[in-house]
Amino acid sequence: MTSSKQRRHDLVRRLGIEPTIAARLKATIGPAVDAASARSPGDVTVLDAGCGRTSPLIGFRDRIDRFVGVDIHAPSTPLPYLDEFATVDLCAAGASFPDASFELVLSNFTLEHFADPEAALANLYRWIRPGGTLVITTVNRRHPFVNAYLSFPDGARRRVQPLIKETAADAHPLVGACNDPEAVAEALEAAGFEQIELETVGNLARAWGRHWPTFAVGLAGDLIAQGSPSRRSTILASAVKPPEPALAEPASAGPALAEPASAGPASAGPASAEPAAP
Repeated sequence: MTSSKQRRHDLVRRLGIEPTIAARLKATIGPAVDAASARSPGDVTVLDAGCGRTSPLIGFRDRIDRFVGVDIHAPSTPLPYLDEFATVDLCAAGASFPDASFELVLSNFTLEHFADPEAALANLYRWIRPGGTLVITTVNRRHPFVNAYLSFPDGARRRVQPLIKETAADAHPLVGACNDPEAVAEALEAAGFEQIELETVGNLARAWGRHWPTFAVGLAGDLIAQGSPSRRSTILASAVKPPEPALAEPASAGPALAEPASAGPASAGPASAEPAAP
């Protein structure tokens, strides 16, 4: 991080715009990886659905047995942190992966790019194992600056994105069809997920902090929304695919009948009772 960028990030911290999305994402992924390790020791398979040059899952690499990444375009150079990469349109129908392939799926700032978020979430649901976790980060359209950004005409947005993003490779078409807390929660529930948890954090100054002018706009946006959680710029959600129901035990045939009394001579001592039927 350059000294200029470091100064900008220090200013964000001093102004109390905490926690960071990176910190909250790490705190969410950690327990999900722990749960995956408990369910499938030695077979913790995770998917970064919309991976980039780096991934928040890299910090857990030593606890991941198989790390798969997908994106709609192949990377220009191999991604060394992955065990496998596949070019996949997450919104398309079809069997890109077998059902129940992954213990944990991360969709990190990809939901805003989905033309059909319901189809994408349905795919992710199928690919997650019962009891597994989906973690999502995305932008919050209830923030006025985010809404304005998503509402730009395509041509104007294409000119603005390179000013905000680290590189031109990070600038992708935006849709924003499922991008407020209520819409995210409803879409996850409709897909079949349970234990849905959502929170929001301020992230505009950090996300738009490549240059001082865009940083200043982002900082103003974070300060405006800091006291209104539903309008903070970034949504973090986690949800669990319901575990498979336990198999019902077969019904008991009822208590065993007592053995009839012996017709032979009585024992000299007290008779021993027959052991009870299990």
